[in-house]
Amino acid sequence: MNALKRHEIFARLRANNPEPTTELNWSTPFELLTAVLLSAQATDVGVNKATARLFPVANTPQAILDLGLDTLKSHIKTIGLYNTKAENLMKTCRILVEEHDGEVPRSRTALEALPGVGRKTANVILNTAFGEPTIAVDTHIFRVSNRTRIAPGKNVNEVEQKLLRLVPREFRRDAHHWLILHGRYTCLARRPRCGSCVIEDLCEYKDKVDL
Repeated sequence: MNALKRHEIFARLRANNPEPTTELNWSTPFELLTAVLLSAQATDVGVNKATARLFPVANTPQAILDLGLDTLKSHIKTIGLYNTKAENLMKTCRILVEEHDGEVPRSRTALEALPGVGRKTANVILNTAFGEPTIAVDTHIFRVSNRTRIAPGKNVNEVEQKLLRLVPREFRRDAHHWLILHGRYTCLARRPRCGSCVIEDLCEYKDKVDL
């Protein structure tokens, strides 16, 4: 795929959704970090239901620690893997309080040192909470990048590095959200909705489905 076509793809995605953002509900970097930690193998809808119960009671690291592990689990027990997630969140809160004055760090190294936080989660926090042009490659972004040929790669790291190199700078901060939303609602895993896709004529997928 050439640079002109790639630029037009992101221009159309921007025109279709000028201010994209995560579908997780959050109002502070810590709330976002909590929501992302809870979101592994869970839907955003399910996470939002859990955080709607949790955040009014505790939405700071110290408040989570004050809740205690058992009470925290009771607030998030509707989410898969909630036992492990609760333990990681408690450990994370302790580190945030003891090492970062209760604030979410803006450094990738510090973020990835938190329990349960890998590169993808760190990228989400850096991008969504702090506005940095990072791209967290999840299953949707991996699929869209390969299927459209925007940035094909054999693994998530390869796709991430290609996107960072190939996405035009003006689109880089929001590319993460556009690609996730495109994969979630249009470029579906089993059967893409090519007929209703705003970039269908630019996409290089060979087996397009006219829906």
